Amino acid sequence: MKFPSINNLADSAVQTLRRFPLEAFFALAGTIAATIYINSNEELPYSFFTKMMMTANLGLLLSLATTLYTENKHIKRHILVRLAAALLGCCLFFVFNHQLHTADYTRFFLFSLAFHLLVSFAAFTGKGRLKGFWQFNKTLFLRFLASVLFSAVLYIGLAAAIGASNFLFNLHIEGKVFGILFCWIAGIFNTVFFLAGIPAGIAGLDDDDTYPKGLKIFTQYVLIPLASVYVVILLAYEIKILIQWNLPKGAVSMLILGYAVFGMLSILLIYPLREQEGNRWIKTYARSFYFLLVPLLVLLFLAIASRVLPYGITPSRYLLIALAVWLAFVTFYFLLSRKQNIKIIPISLCMFALFSAYGPQGAFSVSKYSQRRILTGIFKKYGALKDGKLSSLKNIKVTERDGQDALERVRYFVFDNGLAGLQPCLGRNIYKVIDSIGKINNKASAGESPLIARRDEYTVKYDEMEWMKNYLGLTRFERDGAGADVSSYFFSTKNSQLQTITGYDYLLNFGDSYYIAEGDSTIKEGNVIIRQQTPSNHVYTLLLNNEKVSFDVKTLTDSLLNAKNKPGVYKQTAYEGESYTVPKQMLSITRQTQHFKVTLQLGDLRFTKSSDNITDIHAVSGYYLIAALR
Repeated sequence: MKFPSINNLADSAVQTLRRFPLEAFFALAGTIAATIYINSNEELPYSFFTKMMMTANLGLLLSLATTLYTENKHIKRHILVRLAAALLGCCLFFVFNHQLHTADYTRFFLFSLAFHLLVSFAAFTGKGRLKGFWQFNKTLFLRFLASVLFSAVLYIGLAAAIGASNFLFNLHIEGKVFGILFCWIAGIFNTVFFLAGIPAGIAGLDDDDTYPKGLKIFTQYVLIPLASVYVVILLAYEIKILIQWNLPKGAVSMLILGYAVFGMLSILLIYPLREQEGNRWIKTYARSFYFLLVPLLVLLFLAIASRVLPYGITPSRYLLIALAVWLAFVTFYFLLSRKQNIKIIPISLCMFALFSAYGPQGAFSVSKYSQRRILTGIFKKYGALKDGKLSSLKNIKVTERDGQDALERVRYFVFDNGLAGLQPCLGRNIYKVIDSIGKINNKASAGESPLIARRDEYTVKYDEMEWMKNYLGLTRFERDGAGADVSSYFFSTKNSQLQTITGYDYLLNFGDSYYIAEGDSTIKEGNVIIRQQTPSNHVYTLLLNNEKVSFDVKTLTDSLLNAKNKPGVYKQTAYEGESYTVPKQMLSITRQTQHFKVTLQLGDLRFTKSSDNITDIHAVSGYYLIAALR
């Protein structure tokens, strides 16, 4: 690939702006918004400019897809169609909330993914033309890599020049300048350079038989072997699950999706070679890939069910379900269809992304319904749900687990989806509450923009959370002890690295409870099968040949602070909270079953205790000592 000259770049830029004027407009609008965002002070509403950048990105993609479609279909009034698409892109600004939440960023990602996919097939919406479709997207991909490389070189060179000038001439250039430079190169130069490389005449692509040799080598010797390693590991894990008859770990879903991505990408990259002599193995590989996906799809749906059934649906779990359904659709299409139309992959994924982004069937509507159902179920359990409305739990005895569970549901609405999602189950007009919290108590000064007369967005969300905790009586369940005086404690044993196992047969280390993986772990030693279950509410459970033994670590906290045990004798100097180094027997619990004796020996225990007697354990480490009774 040759480096273009300055004149060629200038001529190409002019032609590109004539061909893609609306796309250039959105690129400029997004770049200006990013510049203001970087250069603004803390008083300006960051969400407004973030929404501008998000809208510019979506408007550019939608306009580009429309331009490619109208060029290919030779639509006479293409200007009106493209203006309508640009207007629709501008209207997407109002899809996002005034105060951006996690749901807004996820929705933006889904729209952006859908519109990127739309660009890939907008010019090939008719039947056939698969070779041209592949060549077109190959050109886009290579042009994207080139634009990133050129932009990176340009930015590094200019940034180094600015830094050198700043050092040599003491110009006192602020760090913001580098961020602004990056925005203009990424937003304007990179965009225009990429658009300049989009093929104008796509009719001839169907007769283009060129294929990069390096791409075949990369796919055949890197991607396909990598996908093969994935599938061997996953199938072995599935066999293990069938033997042990356990639910799969939730993290296995990411491995399955990773295998699907590598496999599909490798098939798409070598698609044009499938009919050539000596490359018939490609069809065999493609069919075997989708065939091996079938048992992995079963494993994937089981892994999803293990998370959704006990904890409900969140946007991330909804998207995981949508990806699993899409993957199943694509798998069975390529197994059963003779056409083998590769355009079905971006088209179907685009539809799934749009389906998930908005509407009553979307990820956020379904998640709100699921989380509201769990929240109202907790309040109903304690008689605090009247006519479908939540009432305060302040004077009701509630288990800590249910209280914290309810608090997590409220936190999801405040920070991830917006407090308005709770309106159907509240007796107050939540919109008035949101508005009053969001506005500054004092009226804006004369001539001040109403956009500036808003409080810091994180502070607003924090205050909304505080209001909801007080309104629903959940303050006492805050894990950090908000609303009550909190004392921090750290207990450890002397010489914790040295472990005495006299009188025991086995030692099983479980480490820090924060890092224990989801799901159970099983170890077989001789005639003993030891199954370590995931801790639940700091209750640690072992199954020894199906004999169950449990340890509630929270029972230790009261005994450690009991005056009879004189913990003050073991007090150490600490920077934060109270620190104690105690004998090992003070941090141990022993249980006995019919055939086993088990001691839970802790090395470290860190917890807090509030003035209203709420204990919250933050870290636990230690090991089990196991003896078989003879």
